[in-house]
Amino acid sequence: MLAILFISFFVVSCEKEEDPIDEAKILVEYLESAEVGNYAATAMPAIKTAEHVKGLNATGAVYIIDIRAAADYAAGHIENAVNVDPKELLTHLDGMDVSMYDEISLVCYSGQTAAWATSLLRLAGYDNVYSLKFGMCAWNADFSGSWVNNVGNSHATQFTADVTEKGPAGDLPVLNTGKETGEEILAARLATIFAEGFGAAAIGKGDVFNALDNYYIVNYWPEADYLDPGHIPGAMQYTPKASMGLNESLKTLPTDKQVVVYCYTGQTSANMAAYLRVIGYDALSLKFGVNGMNYDGLDGHKWSEGAIMNYEVVTD
Repeated sequence: MLAILFISFFVVSCEKEEDPIDEAKILVEYLESAEVGNYAATAMPAIKTAEHVKGLNATGAVYIIDIRAAADYAAGHIENAVNVDPKELLTHLDGMDVSMYDEISLVCYSGQTAAWATSLLRLAGYDNVYSLKFGMCAWNADFSGSWVNNVGNSHATQFTADVTEKGPAGDLPVLNTGKETGEEILAARLATIFAEGFGAAAIGKGDVFNALDNYYIVNYWPEADYLDPGHIPGAMQYTPKASMGLNESLKTLPTDKQVVVYCYTGQTSANMAAYLRVIGYDALSLKFGVNGMNYDGLDGHKWSEGAIMNYEVVTD
């Protein structure tokens, strides 16, 4: 009898040891902890204006990283900015001492790639990283094409005030990094998402509107704006800083469908898409947000030529 009990105990113990851990749950709990700072519910999106960056640059208080292509950087960039491939950002910062700077500013063309990268670096612990609002488009008119050429009202007539309710909560995505702690899982996931690049996390308005049923569409702004000026048909409203927590509505996102997140300009949605991809969702940021679909319907949060500061650039 004792032998039978011992064998049963041994079998049960082995089964318990072999049970896979829920990496996604461990990771999300870690990201939401006080230790990491819960970026998605606090500082997201971390964005600063061109005027702010220029002021810090004048005193040497900001480390500016330009993540545009090398040729575009050489054609004109902010004084003191260094050119780094966005896929190498984490390696670049890990290899230097940034404690002498008050802030780290990420600069791209429109602010969207920099917002994606800012989110990843924030999760990595660089809590003084910010993206330059509207990117180089806001710095000088010679570089404003990304925004000038992408605002419009191409889908304004399709916006609706009809409410689509979220579905029931389900499971988190399945992660298989082979790691066990939140810190280790995060490191593995950040390496993967940086390697993918922003292109894997972005989608254009045409692709979305041509196949609305193919996507789970997240309207990532306050409920009042969800109703007026309205939203993409079928989109579900999630409130920034309040909806994407483990104990809120995070688990209503599907794990078997691409999740398209959109906001006003594409900068906040790029932050959130990066965060969601880290925890395993196939999330995409809708480029240029509603500015590119229903520009005239917006009362604020809009690109305008008034955002162009026409600050000097240097060439290399």
